[in-house]
Amino acid sequence: MTTNTILLLLLSLLIAVGLSYFQYYYKAKNKLKINLFLAFLRFLSIFGILLLLVNPIITTNNTEIIKPPLAVVVDNSSSISFLKVEKTASELYLKLKNNKELNEKFNIQSYQFDSEFSLLEKLNFKGSQTNLDVAAKDLKAINKNSLFPTVLISDGNQTSGNDYVYSFDASNKVFPIVLGDTTTVFDLKINQLNVNKYAFLKNKFPVEVFLQYSGTKNTAANFQISQGNSVLSKQKVSFSAAKNTAVISLLLPANKIGTQLYKASLVSNEKEKNSYNNHKNFAVEIIDQKTNVAIISSINHPDIAALKRAIESNAQRKATVVNPKQVNELRDYNVLVFYQPTSEFKSVFDANKSARINSFFITGTHTDFEFLNQQQSNLEFKMTSQKEDYLAEYNLQFNLFAIDNIGFENFPPLQNPYGKIKVNGNTSVLLSSKIRNIDIQAPLLAFSENQGNRLAFLLGENSWKWRLESHITNESFEKYDVFIDKIIQFLATNNAKKSLVVNHESFYNSGDAIEITAQYFNKNYEFDEKAHLTIALVNSKTKQTKNYDLLKGNNAYKVNLDGLAAGNYQFTVKELNSNAAYSSHFEILDFDIEKQFVNPDLDRLNQLATLTQGKVYYPNQIDTLIQSLLADENYKTIEKNNIKRSPLIDWKWLLVFICSFFAIEWFVRKYNGLL
Repeated sequence: MTTNTILLLLLSLLIAVGLSYFQYYYKAKNKLKINLFLAFLRFLSIFGILLLLVNPIITTNNTEIIKPPLAVVVDNSSSISFLKVEKTASELYLKLKNNKELNEKFNIQSYQFDSEFSLLEKLNFKGSQTNLDVAAKDLKAINKNSLFPTVLISDGNQTSGNDYVYSFDASNKVFPIVLGDTTTVFDLKINQLNVNKYAFLKNKFPVEVFLQYSGTKNTAANFQISQGNSVLSKQKVSFSAAKNTAVISLLLPANKIGTQLYKASLVSNEKEKNSYNNHKNFAVEIIDQKTNVAIISSINHPDIAALKRAIESNAQRKATVVNPKQVNELRDYNVLVFYQPTSEFKSVFDANKSARINSFFITGTHTDFEFLNQQQSNLEFKMTSQKEDYLAEYNLQFNLFAIDNIGFENFPPLQNPYGKIKVNGNTSVLLSSKIRNIDIQAPLLAFSENQGNRLAFLLGENSWKWRLESHITNESFEKYDVFIDKIIQFLATNNAKKSLVVNHESFYNSGDAIEITAQYFNKNYEFDEKAHLTIALVNSKTKQTKNYDLLKGNNAYKVNLDGLAAGNYQFTVKELNSNAAYSSHFEILDFDIEKQFVNPDLDRLNQLATLTQGKVYYPNQIDTLIQSLLADENYKTIEKNNIKRSPLIDWKWLLVFICSFFAIEWFVRKYNGLL
């Protein structure tokens, strides 16, 4: 507080005393005892007003003690209970959490993880998946820019997510506490089985199986694949301490339409601690129809290769790249993709007028737009010779089919000639165009349907960059390929419009996310946001029925059915206002990935500890770990001095007190007849 402020406060004090004395003693006619109390009230009121006028700055000095965080992360997946160490995990956590010395040095943060990462509330060891990668990423986000140790209580066996060894921050030490018996025991295991979801009737489909052996002596086992009581394939496999893996590739016949269930088994005469991982069920949907797509182009462009790969990522699709002058029979194809059509395409367009095959038009800087205007009437082009880059904007109101926004706004621009595009007829826009974030009210990706004939338009080249950007963002081409597959699926069918459209898989693995989506359209075929959709689910074996409501999302209704037991399920989705209904079935295969392990993954836990300069501990070394954390000088408590300066005028209670003093003074004077 400055000298001037102190002098003003003293002056205010004298003024308040002087005015109070003048009012109740110098000027007062009667010298009553109550005058002293009234003078005191008047003094407080006047002094308070003068304080507000002077408005001194009040300085407060607080010392804040900041402890370094200590993250204690506990594996809550079912593999912990399968290894029979759930009691050990709980005891280790409580010993760390309740240690007085640790609490004095650290701010202990308690977390649990299985498929998700969350604050530790109650450990039940029932998680159906283990994702240590999400735990590592969330820890970095929570304690950003902080130096902190992590105690990881886990068996180290991960079933989903990226490799957690490289997900943790290398600058923060991780101390894994290994749960489970690390002693090598005899164990045969089907480590992984790769098979396509779909196969085609009368063909053979490939199956690739990775087998693993844990043990010290030579052994032999029989590997077989069966369907029901029939053995489709059988062979003998030998293992030793040096040769502990085997890869089997074989072809199975696809003789029946529909979802076919198979069982892979690896069996020996030796007794095993865990025989659950000797078997693995899998399913393949056999279909008798394949979508043939013709990509017709007279030029070479990276878009064509990217489009072909995206289309053929679905085993039901086959894409063939052909020159417009080499197309012989259009009826060999279900969908035609016209890539940057010019007058060279005239013979193909003429042939398609009678064939009426659904088509996908992709334009660019080599497109002849006058020719394209003559061949279709859904979009009218008035283009210039100037090139322009067009960004995408997703339309939430699009409702021809269910599709998610995969980050279109962040994709690189497509290149197309600059001009005006007029939309005619029954055309729905999924993506609209922007030039440098300015909406130009023009389509970028649009769909139309006229008398059963369906068309799609992508107005720009270089969509190969979209596929690459999607891979960079998601570390996979899957989302972009599904986006292209939805377009091809729309074009590959000429079914009449349905008011209720439901999407689901034919089979799921136990522990997978089971999501069913549905769309309901009104009589104008507009997405109805007021629909009331329910699903009735019946277990085919037990006949147990469950009912759920579908919740509305952006352009679809969704329901999650996670946690269902393995088996076959019949279901009916119904819209209650119109009674529109859709019935189908799916199967959940009996496969618990958390029961595949007999030992903790000590190698990866050791690797994680080494990369983060931590150390691996065992449950009987918990006291040593605690002493190590207490002795580590890298983690120190910080004393932070917080100085806060605030003007007195911000103190609202002072105004309340001033008003109160005036009010009390008035009531006392009124009561004593001094007014």
